[in-house]
Amino acid sequence: MRSSWRECALGDLARIKHGYAFKGEFFGSTGTHVVLTPGNFHEAGGFKEKAEKAKWYSGPVPEDYVLDAGDLIVAMTEQGEGLLGSSALVPRPGFYLHNQRLGLVTPSSAAVADRRFLYYLFNSRSVRQQIRASANGAKIRHTSPARIYEVKVRVPDTATQRRIASILADYDDLIENNTRRIAILEEMARRIYEEWFVSYRFPGHERVRMVKSELGLVPEGWRVVEVQKVVRRLPAGTVYKQADVVEAGSVPVVDQSSAELLGFHSNEPAHRATPGSPVVIFGDHTCKMQLMVVPFSLGPNTVPFVAERLPVHYVYGLVRGLVSTHEYKRHWSDLMKKKVLVSADDLAESYATLVQPMAELIECLRQATRNLCATRDLLLPKLISGDLDVSALPEPEAVAA
Repeated sequence: MRSSWRECALGDLARIKHGYAFKGEFFGSTGTHVVLTPGNFHEAGGFKEKAEKAKWYSGPVPEDYVLDAGDLIVAMTEQGEGLLGSSALVPRPGFYLHNQRLGLVTPSSAAVADRRFLYYLFNSRSVRQQIRASANGAKIRHTSPARIYEVKVRVPDTATQRRIASILADYDDLIENNTRRIAILEEMARRIYEEWFVSYRFPGHERVRMVKSELGLVPEGWRVVEVQKVVRRLPAGTVYKQADVVEAGSVPVVDQSSAELLGFHSNEPAHRATPGSPVVIFGDHTCKMQLMVVPFSLGPNTVPFVAERLPVHYVYGLVRGLVSTHEYKRHWSDLMKKKVLVSADDLAESYATLVQPMAELIECLRQATRNLCATRDLLLPKLISGDLDVSALPEPEAVAA
């Protein structure tokens, strides 16, 4: 199969258009469009939504620089480590702007290149290494369309390109679907928490008298305490640096930048969390949180803690509520001193019982996503290089809820 693939340069497959220098005077927290930056790319490739930190634009917009759904863009400035050459497919039409630090990649013709195949080709290790090696700049590295055109690749006919892209896209679609389901479940748990413990519309609230407290009127029987009275910090254990973490391994490593999976290693886990004994991960400088129910280790600036005498799912909601309303700023030590309102024990137990099945399904989806990511990342270099016969590969399977 591989013998039928041809050697060429990326310039034989696609053209790359520079973005537009949008004027800084029109940037703000609101606007008509969002200006994309290299920060909208994941390091390994793919589009990264930045809802809270979106760069909105309110000025006049040249029509030629409004991106369409499915457009392929590439980061030509290394705004963050590893981002140079990362590519992404634009998720929606008429909303995002093609900024000057990005390249818009268009296949030379449908007869020589498939757009989705190019997306995966750009994110292959060989192409990324060549782009980085040819870049210039001391502190911030840059590339250009001319340099990218010189990158050497091997490609099959367009029918095989489409088959390869379809297989990899199926994995990405399942991963994205799981991600959306996780977000919905987390939002459900958050809304229930706010309804019961912030708006005080918990089951039976009509029969509970409101009384004065240092935090205002609260349900009778509830108490005001410092956060440090309801949590117990755990030792961090071995903290792994990015360079020590690999893509495949048996122990997940959690990162403080998003309280999400940083990677894996093959050593002993720092913490042996289980479904019956969850641990909460807190990003000390990022305010991000995640509930862990599997053995794990930590990246830098991550704080593990457990609930003290109260159900962990309730305490997770309590602390997350402080963070989401910005009542806590930056550091764990500050968080510990914040005063919170703790409900009656039976109500906290009722909430935990209600949301625990959601948490279990979230973990099931996270594990399925880890498996899908591992399989996709294993397949990508083999498919892009022609080492695997695509006709013999099964389709990925969705994970049953």
